[in-house]
Amino acid sequence: MELAALKDFLDHKADQYEHPDFIASDPIQLPKRFSLKQDIEMVSLLVSTIAWGNRKSIIKSGEQLLEIMDHDPYHWLMDYDTSKRSDLRFVHRTFNTTDLHYFLTALRSIYQSSDSLEELFLTPDQSIKSGIIQFRKQFLAYQPENRTAKHVSDPSRNSASKRLNMFLRWMVRSPRKGVDFGIWNRIQTDALCIPLDVHTGNMARKLNLLDRKQDDWKALDEVMTQLRDFDPIDPAKYDFALFGIGAFESKF
Repeated sequence: MELAALKDFLDHKADQYEHPDFIASDPIQLPKRFSLKQDIEMVSLLVSTIAWGNRKSIIKSGEQLLEIMDHDPYHWLMDYDTSKRSDLRFVHRTFNTTDLHYFLTALRSIYQSSDSLEELFLTPDQSIKSGIIQFRKQFLAYQPENRTAKHVSDPSRNSASKRLNMFLRWMVRSPRKGVDFGIWNRIQTDALCIPLDVHTGNMARKLNLLDRKQDDWKALDEVMTQLRDFDPIDPAKYDFALFGIGAFESKF
C-alpha cells in the first residue's frame, strides 16, 4: 500500500475505533466513572500500570482497586494510613500488595504538594521520553523495593514504556470523541507516542510502518516518525487504528 493510501486507511480506522463503544471492553472504563481530576489521574495511573494480559482480567483487577478505595479514590487516598499496609490485599500478575502500597504512598505524598500529576512530566525540552524519565525519578523517590521499581518503565533503558504512554494518551488527547480525557493542557498532543506493545508492533510491521524486530523505544521512535508524517498534530490517534485492526479484524 502506498503511503498516501495507507494514511487514508489509518485515518479511517482511527476514526472508526475512537468511539464511545470502544470503552465497554477497555480498561479506560474504570477512570471514566469519575469526574474529579485527581480521581481520574490516580485511577488511570493505577489501571494503566496493571494493563498487561487479558483485558477482562485487567478490568476485573481494576474493579478490585476501586473497591479497596471505596469508589472514592482521591479522598480515600488522602486518608490512607501508610502504616496499615497489612490491611491491603491485591494481586494482578506480578503487581502485588507491596507494589500497590508503594504506589499509594507515593501518590499521597505527591498530592500533598501538588494538585496534579502533570507537573511530574513537564521538562524543558517537552519530549515525552524526557517526561517519562523525570516522572520515574520523582515517583520512585520514596524508597520502593526493587520489584516495585520494575513496574515503572524506563525509556532511558530502551523500554517502549507502553503503559505510561497509554496513561499519557488518556490524560492529554481531546475528549471530543468520547474516549480520552484531555484534562491536561501543558503537554501537547504532537509530543505523544502510541503505546507500543507486541500487538501494535506486529500490526505496524504488517503495514510496513516498522522494520525493527524488538518492541522497544527505538522501535517506537521509528514508527512515530512515520505516524507524525501522517498527522503532525495528533499522531497518537493511530493507536486506535493499529490496536483496533489487530484486535477486531481477523483478516489481518
